[in-house]
Amino acid sequence: MKPKSLLESWKYPSILLFGIGVSNVGDWIYLIALNLIVLDMTGSPLAVSILYILKPLATLFTNGWAGSVIDRLNKRNLMIGLDVFRAFFIAILPILPTVWAIYSLVFIINMASSMFEPTSMTYITKLIPRDQRRRFNSLRSLIDSGGFLIGPAIAGLMFMNGTPFFAIYMTAIAIFISGLITTIMPNLEKGRAADIEESKFSLNLLKRDWQVVSSFSKAHVFTMTIYLLFGCMMVMATAIDSLEAAFAKEVLSLTDSKYGFLVSIAGAGIAVGASVNAVFAKKFTTSMLLGFGTLLVSVGYIIYAFSSTFIVAAIGFFVLSFFLAFANAGFHTFYQNNIPVEVMGRVGSVYGLIEAFLIIVVTALFGFAAQLISIKLVVIIGTLMMLVVTLVMFVFNLQSSKFKFTSTEP
Repeated sequence: MKPKSLLESWKYPSILLFGIGVSNVGDWIYLIALNLIVLDMTGSPLAVSILYILKPLATLFTNGWAGSVIDRLNKRNLMIGLDVFRAFFIAILPILPTVWAIYSLVFIINMASSMFEPTSMTYITKLIPRDQRRRFNSLRSLIDSGGFLIGPAIAGLMFMNGTPFFAIYMTAIAIFISGLITTIMPNLEKGRAADIEESKFSLNLLKRDWQVVSSFSKAHVFTMTIYLLFGCMMVMATAIDSLEAAFAKEVLSLTDSKYGFLVSIAGAGIAVGASVNAVFAKKFTTSMLLGFGTLLVSVGYIIYAFSSTFIVAAIGFFVLSFFLAFANAGFHTFYQNNIPVEVMGRVGSVYGLIEAFLIIVVTALFGFAAQLISIKLVVIIGTLMMLVVTLVMFVFNLQSSKFKFTSTEP
């Protein structure tokens, strides 16, 4: 491809990646600052942990109906509106007088974020041609890992020269800028302000939409099986990660600084993995990224679970985070190529609802089990369960060539 044509074809994807990067860094600053604000107000680690429960809870309250809205609204305009909405309410957080008022507003912000994710996925699928998706998702994974490293570093600098409240205001500005960047993106649904006005939003409409998702799932069992298996892997990862700090302190006897270094190694693993994937994106097939990537993520978790020293745990962290970059890029490409954009919002929302419910249940079970038996044993059992899930997904991906997937091409 000629340099001029290459630049032209990547003009809007590059702008979109920049907007995602700005928003991602802002999200990390917001998360760290919010943790500190709640900890300063209450002095309770439990109060901070509630913040992490609010996200899947918001998904449970949102995703049952969000897909019906997303598939009928103009995606670009909805993304802009959700960014402005989130920026406004984040800017209000520092003036709230009580921790319960903060929880309430964070819940509302998380509801908007739960809508934003499937909306942006649908828009990205419409914007990015099929042959560019693997490269785009690899670059997106690289930007996400950059946010993981840069966001906390910027937050630290802000705390040195200001307060967590200042960091919250900067986050609001970053998300607002992300919304402004979206305004220069092409409007792929011109003249379609809102189809939802043509079919009144009601319980009957929701019922019909859930039936659409059910019918699609029955007609595409293989595709949705892989989707569910990946979701189960992420549920197990979230539950294991919820015990990460306790595992590091109680099992590995790490100091706070060594635990911080361990987390930094994970960040470096994501960055290196995403960089390698971005460079060699065209060499890997989607089934390779998804099959091998997820299997090796679980291998990294196994190494970490059986570790008894900092070095072995660090190797496990690096391996799992390195291959997580491949697995995520493979999953996003698989999702974009095999779920039609006409139902993408509804499918993503309904299955996101199931995943959020499982995250809450499994994370709670792991927490109770860790209290009753031992943290190490629970983590080992969790990682072995993840290994079984990823082995099944690996076998399914080897069989993928035998199945005809749906296409998002017009």
